[in-house]
Amino acid sequence: MTIRVALVDDQALVRSGFAMVLSVEDDIEVVGQASDGAEAVQLITRERPDVVLMDVQMPVLDGIEATRRVVAEDLAKVIILTTFDRDDYLFEALQAGASGFLLKNADPEELVGAIHAAAEGHALLSPEVTVKVIARLAEQEPGSPSATAPAPLPPVDPPVDPLTSRELEVLALLAEGMSNGEIAAELYVGEATVKTHVSHVLAKIGARDRVQAVVYAHRAGLTRG
Repeated sequence: MTIRVALVDDQALVRSGFAMVLSVEDDIEVVGQASDGAEAVQLITRERPDVVLMDVQMPVLDGIEATRRVVAEDLAKVIILTTFDRDDYLFEALQAGASGFLLKNADPEELVGAIHAAAEGHALLSPEVTVKVIARLAEQEPGSPSATAPAPLPPVDPPVDPLTSRELEVLALLAEGMSNGEIAAELYVGEATVKTHVSHVLAKIGARDRVQAVVYAHRAGLTRG
């Protein structure tokens, strides 16, 4: 199956670079490009790509609001392109429903892997992003909100169907930003087995993707160490 991808960035050189990398992939097709959020929403509505690579800082309509509109209409999975210049963008994107984050200087293999992960519904949260999520969550202690932190999150309800010991292990490793392959190596099991565990975890805790699972794990105190 060919994965249809839309590229959204106000810098033509960035879009061209990503397009060039993806052009050699047999199962990925770039179906359109946009230079601002408003143009992106129109493009995505028209072309219905599977995955969108979305910049944040753009004219007319920024990437956060564009992501919010795309996710609200369930038009595509959105991967935010970030340089980490502004941490608040990261958390606004989480709240907007982004499926993952990718550094603009990521290796071609990382770019392709991120697109495949998002297309398969396995959103990604890299270790670098995980560290920032943890740090921001730590700022949200009751009674001490920071000026830049998002509104405090509500308490986490335990899942109706309790997680097994293995599923708890998998969730803890997810919270460290590990991929399915890395989790498989850590637990000495097959990657297909890990994929099954991850699916069960997401279903039990009511998480849309790995991003929400990481937030859930840290809010519920289910991390290692």
